[in-house]
Amino acid sequence: MSWIDALIMGIVQGLAEYLPISSSGHLEICRDILGLKLNGAEALEFDVVLHVATVLSTIVVLWKEFMPLCVSFFTLRFDNRFTYVCKILVSCIPVAIVGLCFKDVVESFFGNGLTVVGICLIITAALLSFAYFFRTRGEIDAPVKQISDEQADKSITWPDAIIMGIAQAIAVLPGLSRSGSTIATGISLGANRAAVARFSFFMVIIPILGEALLGLKDILAGESATAGTIGAIPLTVGFIASFVVGCAACKWMIEIVKKGKLVWFALYCLAAGLLCILW
Repeated sequence: MSWIDALIMGIVQGLAEYLPISSSGHLEICRDILGLKLNGAEALEFDVVLHVATVLSTIVVLWKEFMPLCVSFFTLRFDNRFTYVCKILVSCIPVAIVGLCFKDVVESFFGNGLTVVGICLIITAALLSFAYFFRTRGEIDAPVKQISDEQADKSITWPDAIIMGIAQAIAVLPGLSRSGSTIATGISLGANRAAVARFSFFMVIIPILGEALLGLKDILAGESATAGTIGAIPLTVGFIASFVVGCAACKWMIEIVKKGKLVWFALYCLAAGLLCILW
């Protein structure tokens, strides 16, 4: 992989992570267009590096909201923010189970063509359409209700956190948008759109950083699949590009969710999914 390939994929990841169009699916599409030949383990490890960059961009963009959550949790204040972090932890359980118990199965879906990506993109389109037509259509032209951080902390219930966590676990498949699945699920449950977007961006932090730590362990042990395939320079370029673009896309996506314009992304995912299947 050249540094230009890595730059392109980093930009794609930075944009697609926060837009409900599946970053993993679009990275698969990029690999196919660029002619990159990576096996499932190599493709997944490179994707994790790019995902870590966008997770860090989430922390930077939402720092004012993120830091008080950390303070409340680690100082055991047992307030609304402490409970909110506990809900985030609960939401991570399903994806942790998938990652620990079914990692080989997940890897088998990466680097093996675009048919699965196309099918999952169409499913993403269906989820976004459902959230738009059955939950937000009547609100689409109305001003979005602004809520405080404290109200956002209370807005996501325990059942919401669990169900959104299950949606996140299913969305490990390439083409099935994580943000699209979790945001559409939260909106369909009737939660406030701004609160859903905020929770969705926070709930990915722990799984991705956990996967990164496991990847770092493999690198230190000399067991990394990408060690001799991609190289340090492409990894670095991809990481920086993903972080910089992610900082801009995160702010953009929050505003899009508040305005309820997810239906346009549903149309895009439907078209992209059909193209992938027919490619």
